[in-house]
Amino acid sequence: MTMTKVTTQKRESKKENTSLRAKGFVPAVVYGYKTESTAIAVEEIELIKTLREVGRNGVMKLDVDGKSVNAVLTDYQQDPIKGHLVHADFLAINMSEELEVSVNVTPVGDAAGVNEGGSLTQANYRVTVRVKPSDIPDHIEVDVSELAIGDTLTLGEVRDKIDFEVLEEDDYALFSVAAPRSDDELEELDSTDEETDATDVEATEEAPEEEKAE
Repeated sequence: MTMTKVTTQKRESKKENTSLRAKGFVPAVVYGYKTESTAIAVEEIELIKTLREVGRNGVMKLDVDGKSVNAVLTDYQQDPIKGHLVHADFLAINMSEELEVSVNVTPVGDAAGVNEGGSLTQANYRVTVRVKPSDIPDHIEVDVSELAIGDTLTLGEVRDKIDFEVLEEDDYALFSVAAPRSDDELEELDSTDEETDATDVEATEEAPEEEKAE
């Protein structure tokens, strides 16, 4: 199994974080198997490129102060406005031992209820699987083609079709198909939207007078 190597540099203190981000680096920490918790920084462009290659749950090889560490990205934070990565957590792993990772669930097929006018809703977007690092899936596909209007698909109904051990309970809801809205419901929604728009207009028109009063 060939893994992409990511170069890191040590961080001495949190005071460096702002300057590191300005230079295009992401402050991070790596911990876990045979690895003491170590403050590091990785180049954002290199990390994003690696994640595109190996996937969100893929294993990468971190060069930590001359030591090669097999690791997975367990968590990250992004700037809510600019979208840049501002921090990342890496877990050092033993390639021969199973670990628990969160994996995206993706629907496949056209739900029968959607063809009848219903709408497909996803109750939970991720499941937790126990798997060896070399077998971590990028996502898990679930067939929703037999879902009719009013149906809910739970994990227990598809567990035997998933090639991995999923840790959630059988009643863990994945997908459902909601009935189409009635004419009365649509009219009520339109009425509510009109009232909201009218309130917004009134508030906008009154604003200048309030400003004058101040």
